[in-house]
Amino acid sequence: CTFDVLPTDNIAPNATCQDITVQLDPAGTITINALDIDNGSSDNCSIQSMTVSPNTFGCSDIGTNTVTLTVTDSSGNTDTCTATVTVQDVTPPDASCGSISLTLDSITGLATITNVNALYLGTGDSCGSVTLSLAQTVFDCSDIGVNPVVLTITDPNGNSSTCTVNVTIDPPVITSGTV
Repeated sequence: CTFDVLPTDNIAPNATCQDITVQLDPAGTITINALDIDNGSSDNCSIQSMTVSPNTFGCSDIGTNTVTLTVTDSSGNTDTCTATVTVQDVTPPDASCGSISLTLDSITGLATITNVNALYLGTGDSCGSVTLSLAQTVFDCSDIGVNPVVLTITDPNGNSSTCTVNVTIDPPVITSGTV
């Protein structure tokens, strides 16, 4: 007699995950693939495919995120595991500064920068608004001339960059009157 033997694979693969940490690119995005999460998944026959979901992250995903790795063998059997993807923003904001000229007040002898935002010419940061901090905003007679002043630009995730603002201080304008 004769008969047909039809082998059947009904054993699911063994999905094994690992946690990872990734950094956003300067545009504020990162894409991972299944191999980034895989930690030696196996099958008794062969693995046909591995997918990870979600696989794209942006500024709103900074911190820890749970992803699922799905492993499928050539017979269609699947297994899943989860991993933690820690997303970090490590890109400092753009730094580009302008310059300003101020005249000392003839009464107080002082000049003050009141609009620091006008000195920042950068494009900001892909992950949110920046905070500006100028090292010096008040000037007096000892500052007449060009003063290089550091502007610090900080993003919402603590990354910072600096540029130099040239602050030109002119002496006060004194007008004489007729008595």
